[in-house]
Order: sequence, then C-alpha cells, then structure tokens
Amino acid sequence: MTMNDEASKRRTFAIISHPDAGKTTMTEKLLLFGNLIRSAGTVKGKKSGKFATSDWMAIEKQRGISVTSSVMNFPYQGYQVNILDTPGHEDFSEDTYRTLTAVDSVVMIIDATKGIEAQTIKLFKVCKMRGIPIFTFINKLDREGREPLELLEEIEDVLNIETYPMNWPAGMGKRFLGTFDRDGNQFIQFNGNGEERYIPYEELNKTEHEALVSDPTYQAAQEELSMVEEAGDDFSLDAIMAGDQTPVFFGSALAPFGVQTFFDTFISMAPEPAPRKSTEGVISPDDPDFSGFIFKIQANMDPAHRDRVAFLRVCSGKFERGMRVTLARTGKPVRLAQTQQFVASSRDTIEEAYAGDIIGIYDPNAYQIGDTLLEGKNTFEYQELPQFPPEQFQRVTAKNVMKAKQFKKGIEQLVQEGAIQLFRHHRTESYILGAVGELQFDVFKQRMQNEYNAEVELEPIGDRVPRWLKPDQVDPSLYDERNMLVQDRSGNYVVLFKNEFSLNWFKENHPDIELIDLFDVNQYDQTS
Repeated sequence: MTMNDEASKRRTFAIISHPDAGKTTMTEKLLLFGNLIRSAGTVKGKKSGKFATSDWMAIEKQRGISVTSSVMNFPYQGYQVNILDTPGHEDFSEDTYRTLTAVDSVVMIIDATKGIEAQTIKLFKVCKMRGIPIFTFINKLDREGREPLELLEEIEDVLNIETYPMNWPAGMGKRFLGTFDRDGNQFIQFNGNGEERYIPYEELNKTEHEALVSDPTYQAAQEELSMVEEAGDDFSLDAIMAGDQTPVFFGSALAPFGVQTFFDTFISMAPEPAPRKSTEGVISPDDPDFSGFIFKIQANMDPAHRDRVAFLRVCSGKFERGMRVTLARTGKPVRLAQTQQFVASSRDTIEEAYAGDIIGIYDPNAYQIGDTLLEGKNTFEYQELPQFPPEQFQRVTAKNVMKAKQFKKGIEQLVQEGAIQLFRHHRTESYILGAVGELQFDVFKQRMQNEYNAEVELEPIGDRVPRWLKPDQVDPSLYDERNMLVQDRSGNYVVLFKNEFSLNWFKENHPDIELIDLFDVNQYDQTS
C-alpha cells in the first residue's frame, strides 16, 4: 500500500463545544465504537469514581471538566481515526486554538437546550477563518429543549453558515420518539435505553408501526421535515469541504442515540489529510519525505517518570521509529526513538505513521510549540502557530525556599507547554505569570504541588495590557509598578500597562517609542 493510500485512510478531527454541551461524553462513545474501552466514563465521575478516558489530569477528574487537549487514536471500519478532545472552558482556549491547526475537520457539539453559546462562537470563527469543514451534532434531544427549526436558524444567523439537517427529530425529552434519517431513508426509533430500532421508510405503513406513525409528535415532525426538504438548502459536499455548509445531526451522546449513525456518516464524508502551507510553498501529504510540526507539549503525562511529550502532526511522508530528522529551527539532527500513540494518558509504542496521524515524541527539553521536523535535505518550516497575549497576571513565589529546585523546574516545564507565559521583573527578578484566564492559575498551582512537590503562592497584580518593546528603545526610567517593565522567556522587554488609559497616555507622551503586540514580537527576538 502506498503512502498516498495510507494518508487517504486518515481522519483527523477535533471536537469543540461550549462547556457542558457533551463534548467529552461524545468522545467516550466514539472510543467505545473503536473497542478501546468497555464502558464510558462520564464527566460526573467525580461523584461516581468513574472518569472520562480523555480527562486524565487530576484536576480534570476533580472538577469534571477538560482543561487540556487529549489525543486518541484508533482504527474504525478501515480508517485510522485521530480524535483531539479539546477544553471547552474559555480560559483554555489557547490550547484549543493551537489544536485546531493540527486537524482536517471539526465536530461542533451544540446543547439543544441552550443553542449557540459564547465559546462555540469563538471556536467556530477560528475554524471558519481556516476553512475547516464543520460537522454539527445537536445534543441532548432526550431532554426538553429548543425547537429544531429555531436551532438551525440560530446556527445560520449567528455563525453565518448554511445548514443541512442529515436527520430530523420527532419530539424531544419525554416525547422523543427518534429521528428521520434522511441519508439512510429510514426512521430510527428511540426506546429510552440506548437501543435503536431501524425502520426503512417503506415499512412504516405496516400495522406493527401504526402506533408510531399515528402519534401526533411523529406527524408534526414529518410535516416539519417536509417543509425543510422543500425550503431548505440543498446538500453540497463541496460547500461542506469549503466550510460554507455544515451537516447537522440530532441525537443524544449520553443516551446514546444517533451517535453511531452520525459517526459512520461523518467518517465517510470527512476529508482526508490536506496539503499544508510552508515557507517553501504547499507541501502535499504524498510528498515522499517525512515532515510534521509540533502543536502541543505536555509535561508529566506519566507522573512516575516526569516525562515530557511533544505532540506532532505528521504532514507528509512516512514516519518510522528510530528515523533521523532535522529540527528546522536549529538545523540540528534529532533521532525519533521514543514515539507513541495515545488514548488520553494511555500509550503504545508506534513503529510507523503517515500524513494525518498524531504521534507523541519524547521531548528532552529540546522542542518548542510550532517546531517543524523534516526528513532529508529540506529546510522549510510550517506556518507559525497562533499566539495570544495574556490578559491576567499574577506574581508567583515558592512557599518553601528549600524547594527552590523543584519550583524552578516546575515553572520551566509548565511554561513550555504554552498555556502560561512567564515574565521576570527587570529590577527585582521576581517571577510573573500571564494567562488568558483565571482558571489557568488554579491549574498551574495544583500541578506545581502534585507533579513537582512545590507549593506556590500567587499574588494577583490585576489585568494588564502587555506591549513588547524594540531592543533599542528600552529606557527603564520610563516605567514603574503602574506600568511595569518585565522580560519574557526569550529576553524580550515587555511593558505591562495598568490599563488601556495608561497605554494611551504613554503613547501620547512617548510617540517615538513603538509598542508591539504579541503577534509581532517574534521579529524582535533578541536571542536570535
């Protein structure tokens, strides 16, 4: 089988949603289909003692939320599936945004009782900007929720995308009878215990189904479906692949109902690995030379060994364990000997992988997020991953000065994961952490204690507006604690302005000083 044949079998996608819409529950059901787990854990595991497979961090099990992207790989019906389960909480959106650079399609889960929520809109916009095909699963039909037509209209109005319902629900909550499967020309009956009864349309006129078809809920749904078929958008696979139309599926991940039909249809429709932009043009998946980029680094996935794993998206060629590649950023050779694939924190050694696969490689503290790895004499790099300026800042100190070694190691390794940014005060050398959201600090504090045995104290210094400085424009006398001068991990000088008013006042009084946001800082890296 050729490399192109292998790549065409890959389906690599992320699951996105607002918190509590059912994203992790959906992931568990898909793992069941892949025969990787015997029974699904749920996000209610903190009460029952049964945890979701994709929630492997201690704080995730305690809080019942996902706070880091998990990677799961398994074969299914002749395909090799790579699922990335992302955090739904907005405080961890940076991890999710980076993860979206490593996938070829997205499954968007919407709570039928709540509709489109804030975090869904943010994540959708990132997908839309990148032209990622989006498949929508409207969840929790076994509860009373909003009307299907209202939900479709909201998706189209708020997200500005066409919808094409692949099935249509008959009722909801206690009145939920099942769904009309438009693609399979059948009615899938819901019996309340997770079992599904498939009834071809032509058999619905049989006497045994008389109670079903005469039910007012069934008849009302049938009328709605007729209206949708007459007035709705036509199905267009081209529009779906361009991110202009989303196929919509109704069901319940928890029941589960409609999940198997959804997944089978999704796998058959979802795109195979696509070409990727690089500094030397577009790189095709069937390019014979191996290449890939690192989109995530995770410390202590195995706390017993204090390991660091870099997650790499294979973009072209064939990966083989033990192969020698070049780290494009440094030009140095690297041997990829310790390589794995995952089901959350469980892992198996992998001998080979192809374009579309997500693999974990041992990180001897050599990699950075966004690094490109290359085979042969290639020298290109894949596009830089998005970075986001922190919005909240806290000063961090060790509770026990005798734990200085653990404190320093913990900060260094957790900061390299990319969720927390580290700064040093230019005079006092004190550490300051920056994050997109408050919950990141809670996670950092708990992980420092659990994984490095280093208790820390955090002192908020308020929301700040960070701006980077050119090396030749740094004058420490212009700054004080209100507008704080610090240095980032790379040695670049940054001003943490107290607020927008302070920033604007500084601009007016020092028009000759150029203030740079995070997206421009790399071009002024003083260490390069």
